[in-house]
Amino acid sequence: MFVRTASERDLAAIRALLVETWHATYDAIYGTERVREITDDWHSIASLKARLIRPNSEFLIADDGKRIGGMAFAAATTDAKIVLLNQLYVLPACQRQGIGQALLGEVEVSFPEATTLRVEVEEANKPAIAFYRAKGFVLAGSTADCGGGSGLPALIFEKPLG
Repeated sequence: MFVRTASERDLAAIRALLVETWHATYDAIYGTERVREITDDWHSIASLKARLIRPNSEFLIADDGKRIGGMAFAAATTDAKIVLLNQLYVLPACQRQGIGQALLGEVEVSFPEATTLRVEVEEANKPAIAFYRAKGFVLAGSTADCGGGSGLPALIFEKPLG
């Protein structure tokens, strides 16, 4: 798979990837109905389309020409030195093949002025926590409102850049 910038023609496939990955990851934590509500809101075509044009952001996909196996979205915060990795998801069938690492690597070089990469992770998502720790992230705190407006708690991890 190669990493490239997402385009509008990719949005349906990205949405399908997010819905599948979220159900596989979070149904046991939040329940199927709550995950459906979240994916209908956060991962709607309109929400994804808005990310394509968001300033100071990077919307990436891992593509092999036949399917999209992973996606990442990151954006600078109000402090340009801090970038928030809002999303990094890999289809369950494509996990453990280096796709997440490739997407993360591209995010890290996409913001040359940034000194910190931050990510919020559901504390019950042990595989994600292990992934980020293995990539050099350290626990920096927690939030009661993952992503702002969700009301979902999360751990905050950070990694120095540059």
